[in-house]
Amino acid sequence: MLILHILLAIMLPPISVFIFTGFSIELLVNVLLSCCFILPGSIHALFILNRSRSGASKSTP
Repeated sequence: MLILHILLAIMLPPISVFIFTGFSIELLVNVLLSCCFILPGSIHALFILNRSRSGASKSTP
């Protein structure tokens, strides 16, 4: 499942960010970055993916 999320973050960054954050300011930032070029949007999506995974592992006992 992680590989699918990584591929989605690289290929379609706004959809990946939407899955993890919903409608948020991070989604808007990612859409703007992706409109400029796909690479900044992909990097931002991978950052959001990493942050959400590390936050989920810290909250579990």
